[in-house]
Amino acid sequence: MPILNPMLIKRLSSFWQILVLITTQTLLIFSSGSAELLLKKGDRLAIVGDSITEQKQYSRFIENYLLACTPELELKIFQFGWSGERAPGFAHRMDNDLIPWKPTVVTTAFGMNDGSYRAYNEAIGRNYEQGTRRIQDRMKEIGARMVVGGPGPVDLDSWRRDRPDEDKIYNDNLGKLSAIAGRLAKERGFAFGNLHPMMMKVMADAKAANGAGYHVCGGDGVHPAANGHLIMAYSFLKGLGVDGNIGTITVDMKAKASASGGHRVIASEPGTVEVESSRYPFCFSGAEKDPNGTRSILPFLPFNEDLNRFMLVVKNLESEQAEVTWGDAKKTFPRAQLEQGINLAAEFLDNPFVEPFQRLDRIVQQKQQYETNMIKRIVTNFRQIRNVVGKDDELDELLAGVYGKLGIKQEKYQEQARASVQPLRHKLSVAAK
Repeated sequence: MPILNPMLIKRLSSFWQILVLITTQTLLIFSSGSAELLLKKGDRLAIVGDSITEQKQYSRFIENYLLACTPELELKIFQFGWSGERAPGFAHRMDNDLIPWKPTVVTTAFGMNDGSYRAYNEAIGRNYEQGTRRIQDRMKEIGARMVVGGPGPVDLDSWRRDRPDEDKIYNDNLGKLSAIAGRLAKERGFAFGNLHPMMMKVMADAKAANGAGYHVCGGDGVHPAANGHLIMAYSFLKGLGVDGNIGTITVDMKAKASASGGHRVIASEPGTVEVESSRYPFCFSGAEKDPNGTRSILPFLPFNEDLNRFMLVVKNLESEQAEVTWGDAKKTFPRAQLEQGINLAAEFLDNPFVEPFQRLDRIVQQKQQYETNMIKRIVTNFRQIRNVVGKDDELDELLAGVYGKLGIKQEKYQEQARASVQPLRHKLSVAAK
């Protein structure tokens, strides 16, 4: 049990009522089951939001996961983050900037800027609701499925640290905007990511263990580092309904091994197996308490339990415990745990998949940077051309050709990212102790 300093206890106690109110919601969010899969093979997924989306972290985590952990879906993914954006602003430009790419699934994360960084009032709520309603209604018109995120929170400590209680005031505002987004999503039959209460809960738990200096919503209090972005990715992936089953490897101490879920046995002897995997587990980065990596938030977020289950089951083990070797790492487990199954992705954070997963991440980062430049520097300016020229069929045809040319290059990045997820051979051994 970590020892909390008095100042931290006082700070966290002020959020007791908030945490009590959201306990039921977060228990539902963190349940081990998933919603029905929202995605279909060949879907075109658009990840939409403000500067937090334009950071290209949670959007990368989502894309990395869907390409590596669910490659059979063969998805095409686009990132549409825009710094400073509000829901009404995106609603105004979505027909030009988003609709031409023919998305079939859309995630949205607006509200941080819509709250205007002050206490909530009716005008703030009304403007946010109008913009959010327009976005959701338009997605309904084109037949796109949605996961609505709403805004996350500001950090309990790094947000305006020189002005006490400012975080409480603004998080109250953001919580109200989140509720508006959720209500509208429910009315239209869309999935709701419920980012705000989830991030509040995880942030409180992480700070209780790691101290107030461990930021979850970024050093500036608004833009999360990798730890906060993993929470966001978790929320959207849960909303998309992925089941989290990466696969199972069964090692028999007296017979040959077997594998399922995108994995096949190349060779095996009792206690050892070589496997070829076409599906990867999600891999993490950073040090144990570094907010700039994803590992540090794992004790407070059921990412591996819900979304990243790569199981090893051991049969016919006669000793009370055994040493499992995977790649360069070794770890000892009791027999009962091995018989039930251990999650390799959670137990071996350093594993044979880390390097190819990092290679995929670098390609996805380049791809999403191209998408940012494509939308912000080129595509959005088509609106100005139309305003000057007016309604003109020939102009529309020319612009459609430009969309197509830009899309060809985006597709090349997409193909490169997908092609980087090559079947990987790796070895596992189990030695009785």
